This record gives sequence, C-alpha cells and structure tokens, in this order.
Amino acid sequence: MSGLSSKIQMAIFASGTGSNAQKIIEYFNDNPQIKVGLIVSNKPEAGVLNIAKEEGIPSLVIDKEKFFKGNAYVDELKEKGIDFIVLAGFLWKIPSLLIKAYPNRMINIHPALLPKYGGKGMYGSRVHETVISAKEKESGITIHYVDDLYDHGKIIFQAKCAVEENDTPETLAKKIHLLEHENFSRIIEQSAKNIVKT
Repeated sequence: MSGLSSKIQMAIFASGTGSNAQKIIEYFNDNPQIKVGLIVSNKPEAGVLNIAKEEGIPSLVIDKEKFFKGNAYVDELKEKGIDFIVLAGFLWKIPSLLIKAYPNRMINIHPALLPKYGGKGMYGSRVHETVISAKEKESGITIHYVDDLYDHGKIIFQAKCAVEENDTPETLAKKIHLLEHENFSRIIEQSAKNIVKT
C-alpha cells in the first residue's frame, strides 16, 4: 500500500482515555512487522492524545463535518501510509467512504458477545447494565471487522466470562477489560499480518 515503510502501519482510533490503545502500543513497540503509526481521536481533550505524545506517535484530531460530509480523512490516512485501522473505544460511526478505503482492514472491539447487546448507543457501562438486567449468565468481548452497520461486521474472535449474581456494571466492566487487554493486541496482530503490502 505504501512505500513509506515495509512495516504494516496501523492507526488507532479512540475517543477516551485510551487504556486499550496504551496496551496495543506497548504490545507493538518492538514488533518487526507492525507499527502504530498514528493515533486518531474525535476529541481534542481525549486522554489517548496524551498517550500518543508520550509515546512519540503522531496524532490527528478529526472534525465531524469533514469526517461525515468530506473525505472521511481517507487522503490523510493514505498520505501517512496507514494500512490498517483499529477502533479502540471510538464512538463515532465509521463513514462508508472510509470503510470502502479499508475493506477488511478495519477492526473494532465490543464489550459484549455480539450479535447481542450491540448497536447504536450500546457502549461502555450501558452494555454491562443491559447484560446484567437481562440476567445473562455470561458476557465477553467480540472483535470484528467494521462494516456499514454498528457492531455488525464479520466476527473474528470472541472471549467469554461469567456474569455472577452479585456482579455490578463496574465489576463486570473489570472482567471485560481483562479480556480486552489479554486478547485484543494478539488478534490485531493476526488480522494485520493477513494484509499483503503492495
């Protein structure tokens, strides 16, 4: 895709503190094949941008108008040689233009076992509250390719944890975070390695 580097260049899109992004960056720090080349956020005050600064990774704050009604930042991403996109707590829906530019090269993590408990507005503690109130016996994470619908693309990987009777959204969130941190980077690596750079 890009002549800038023989390594696969990855962009992480995040809206919040960036705890998953931090783990991903640490995981790929010495990777011979894959490099975190860009952090993208839709919030200028997002904690993930501080992580980018500390790690010496370029960052890009995106504007809603341009993202949804302009070029969806495809030109900027291509210019920076980005081959693969990871959504790590990024709360905007991805425009079709960007999905078409990165077919099967964009993955998302969701804090529930899709197809249950996905869709618009289902993120963070809302997911855990809904899972608990539905009296589910298990929850978990889903890593999937991104398509035109929220939390809908082809599932790559799922991991499960038990939902105990005394679990609260907070205690369930901790279990889910553990699963995310244990699995996300490894699955990103497997998925990114499938890319053939041209």
